[in-house]
Amino acid sequence: MSGFASRVRIAFRIALRELRGGLKGFYIFLACIALGTGAIAAVNSVSTAITDAISSEGRTLLAGDMRFELNNREANAEEQRFLQGLGTVSLTTALRSMARLPDGADQSLVELKAVDDAYPLYGSFTAEPDQPLSELLAQRNGAYGAVVAQLLLDRMNMAVGDEILVGNARFRINGVIVNEPDSISDGFGFAPRFLTSRTALLASGLTETGSLVEQAYKVRFSDPAPDPAIIRQRAQTELPNAGWSIRSSDRAAPALTENIERFSQFLTLVGLTALVVGGVGVANAVRAFLDSKRTVIATLKCVGAPASVVVMVYLIQITLVASVGILIGLVLGAIAPPITASYLAGILPISTEATLYPRALLLAAVFGILVTLAFAILPLGHARQVPATALFREQGFETRGLPSWPYLLATALALASLAALAIFSSEERRIATVFLIAMAAGFVLLRVVAYLIAVAARCSPRIHSAALRLAVGNIHRPGALTPAVTLSLGLGLSLLVALALIDGNLRRELTGNLPDRAPNFFFVDIQGSELDSFRSLVERQAPEGKLVEVPMLRGRILALNGTDVAKINVPPEGRWVLRGDRGLTYARNVPENSSVTEGAWWQDGYAGEPLVSFSEQEGRELGLKIGDTVTVNVLGRSITARIANFRKVQWESLSMNFVMVFSPNTFAGAPHAWLATLIDGEATSAEEATILRSVTQAFPTITTVRVKDALEVVDRLVGQLATAIRAAAALALIASVLVLSGALAAGNRARTHDAVILKTLGATRAMLIRAFTYEYMLLGAATALFALIAGGGIAWYVLSQIMKLPSNFLPDVAVMTILIALVVTIGIGLAGTWRILGQKAAPVLREL
Repeated sequence: MSGFASRVRIAFRIALRELRGGLKGFYIFLACIALGTGAIAAVNSVSTAITDAISSEGRTLLAGDMRFELNNREANAEEQRFLQGLGTVSLTTALRSMARLPDGADQSLVELKAVDDAYPLYGSFTAEPDQPLSELLAQRNGAYGAVVAQLLLDRMNMAVGDEILVGNARFRINGVIVNEPDSISDGFGFAPRFLTSRTALLASGLTETGSLVEQAYKVRFSDPAPDPAIIRQRAQTELPNAGWSIRSSDRAAPALTENIERFSQFLTLVGLTALVVGGVGVANAVRAFLDSKRTVIATLKCVGAPASVVVMVYLIQITLVASVGILIGLVLGAIAPPITASYLAGILPISTEATLYPRALLLAAVFGILVTLAFAILPLGHARQVPATALFREQGFETRGLPSWPYLLATALALASLAALAIFSSEERRIATVFLIAMAAGFVLLRVVAYLIAVAARCSPRIHSAALRLAVGNIHRPGALTPAVTLSLGLGLSLLVALALIDGNLRRELTGNLPDRAPNFFFVDIQGSELDSFRSLVERQAPEGKLVEVPMLRGRILALNGTDVAKINVPPEGRWVLRGDRGLTYARNVPENSSVTEGAWWQDGYAGEPLVSFSEQEGRELGLKIGDTVTVNVLGRSITARIANFRKVQWESLSMNFVMVFSPNTFAGAPHAWLATLIDGEATSAEEATILRSVTQAFPTITTVRVKDALEVVDRLVGQLATAIRAAAALALIASVLVLSGALAAGNRARTHDAVILKTLGATRAMLIRAFTYEYMLLGAATALFALIAGGGIAWYVLSQIMKLPSNFLPDVAVMTILIALVVTIGIGLAGTWRILGQKAAPVLREL
């Protein structure tokens, strides 16, 4: 043991002395480690900052300790007694409606929210002008008060003090919303906020029976505060048929938290890709560094230093330099949350104060250490096997074969630890596993591609051009750059191509194909007494249009096969079906844009036990089969229906499609509203505006949604997400560029010898530049071709198999990818080669 400790001390002392000369040769190494570590640290720190803020500010974000949500009805007397027994209760009502100018000149969809005098129980509501909310919402001169989002004023060219109509009531806009504490927990809305009093809402006539209304009862506990889990259990036990959705302040915005965690996981995996791609750069940098130290290594071996000491010397140096890179990455990760907060202020609850998140930083540091070890051990193993005599003869580390088994085992353990950490630190382990398998397959495939490129170059016919012939020879010769270039650019470009194709197809679908297939309008909250008059009006305004009407209810799934859904482990892709309330309908016949794939549809006039038709994809994700039962709560009544069939639903049509369609006898006598769509492919924008104005004026309580407006909102969101994803994916391309630079640096000595010998034999600098340019062009084009195929395959799978959308190959993406590959490859290649071409021949020839 003392002998080993002595060798470690000696190795450590030699390593520190050598590092006095600076970090020359390690700059690319540093950049690769810092980039990947910083990406992982930043993503996880920002994610933790947001989720922690949601948790710590849960009461304010929820505007209560607990939230009990009912749809389409208010709590009955028994339910109200239960809620009031918990503490102070505040009721807010949310729905969508149309706001219109008094003269009928313009109208806009709004997210209407009505609050009572107790709102908010936590936090503070602020508006401009800064007045008490009760004064802003007070009724004066026959007009109810309202405060609205600035977007509504901009959209309708209005100002504070103007009047507006919503439903059957007249409102005066008394202010602009500055801070609405519970806006995040209430969920994302497609329309601007319109906040008023519950008294005004009742006067508007928008809360008729069957209207799509969310009633949120927010409770502030009396002291001492009870455990929310106990209250949840009591609510479900004492009032099993309430059908309310319960949320506590520690999970104030579960959908937002889950989406942030998923997006964070994706960006973490992208950062890991950059780090692993950078690992190849680490290997190249270590090999180039050891190559530059060949005389030192030879001297150490000749004076009796054991091979293990030599390996320890450079392992210690590599570890110390990697620590510097990791530290730089951690600093980047630590400053990311406050920087991000400055851009997200007012959107997400994230503090601008500098706060460290140790778990996120530790995770990134461990990733950096494991990548360093995984990619540095093999070059060290090669250096151990080279004898001193070979080093003095200027034979570098281009050793064929593999190092001894301890180095292979250590590398395998580091890679296995890296994979295990990536999987077990992920919320969605299956996705992380698939991602890592795909990355490993990509590495193997790129090595195969590099081999095939070399074989193709070796088998190519003889070319008359000396420069081109030299370029082809450089591609397949021993120690060629082909594997490094293919690997470094292949992964980054494939990821960029896949993301660009997904983004392009989504945008084409949203702005091109989808609007052509989608309805012009959705009409919501049509009362049964209005249906005939509404139908007549639409037929007059759009005689060539197709009006489709379906009954509409809201219900929440309580149990599957008698088991509470809260106790069922559902795959992530199916959880949305069980979260909150779902739209429900009943039908005698199979709905349009869907077809029965299994089971049978009920007969006309069926009067047996309640039956339900379930969407096939969602049903499979929930693990359901024909004959299983589904229990839903509708208007406070629990109904159990048996699955009679599965349907394949064309969700992309944007027509009226439902996850669950019940047999007509299921909801016999239940009050409900109607939902309708209008499809008129020939309608112009002016004609659509006329239809919208006519329906809004004649039926002020009907909510009209113009599909094109909704698609524009979605398109903006997709664009923002795509920008963020492309920025993250650019990390992988930057890492690829660093790897390519490292590969060139690692091969500089061999290139110098080649250039000097060729110049001695009569080659001009211009001819050598042409040769290197041809070489890099051929390698870049071959890599770009692989990226197009691989990225196109990934995009097709995501679009057609996951998103269930059409997938088309976009030529402009192909051209841009090839251009990027060529510019990057040729530019960096020539930049690294220029200095080599200027070497004097004599000093190099004396070393050969």
